[in-house]
Amino acid sequence: MVTLSAEELSKSFGNHRVLSEFTFTLASGITGIAGPNGSGKSTLLRCLSGLSRPTSGKIEWKLNGKTVPGSDLTTHLGYVAPYVQLYEELTARENLKFIRDLRAGQTTIKEPDLLKEFELSGFIDTLFGELSSGQQQRVKLAAAAIHQPAILCLDEPGTNLDEAGHTLVKKISEKCIDQKGLVLLASNQSRELDLCDRIINVE
Repeated sequence: MVTLSAEELSKSFGNHRVLSEFTFTLASGITGIAGPNGSGKSTLLRCLSGLSRPTSGKIEWKLNGKTVPGSDLTTHLGYVAPYVQLYEELTARENLKFIRDLRAGQTTIKEPDLLKEFELSGFIDTLFGELSSGQQQRVKLAAAAIHQPAILCLDEPGTNLDEAGHTLVKKISEKCIDQKGLVLLASNQSRELDLCDRIINVE
């Protein structure tokens, strides 16, 4: 069971306040972060995942009732976003092996098996930079799911995906919550927000 609580969370860039005193508590399930472009969806997601430090406020993650220290959060978290890139000069297999090596002991799944799951069997040894944008997004989804994280942070996960790709987003989200995990999905697309149990609107 994963829980997340945020208390009076705010984020400013200089004199520009993007988030203002957000307070909420979430439990396992899929939570959507909604709002138009530029409203602060990605900023909120980065703060909650530890990629960005809030200007003020408190964030607390708990796993099975125990607080997860900020230094250990990435152990339990997978992240997908347009601004998070893989290495163009490495193949799909090499990118996933690099991530698996970084997460030594956290996963036993092999790269070909994972790429098959994400319907990329024919592109295992293709350079990431030579893949189509949709194929690249699939590799990024696979990279986020490689260690079967209890927390999934998905920022516009359907970017450049076809119908089958959107089905994969649904599949990895449901797999996470089947294991009592928590998914945060930032989007302004109704088809993605329809997957969510609850919505936080940052507008």
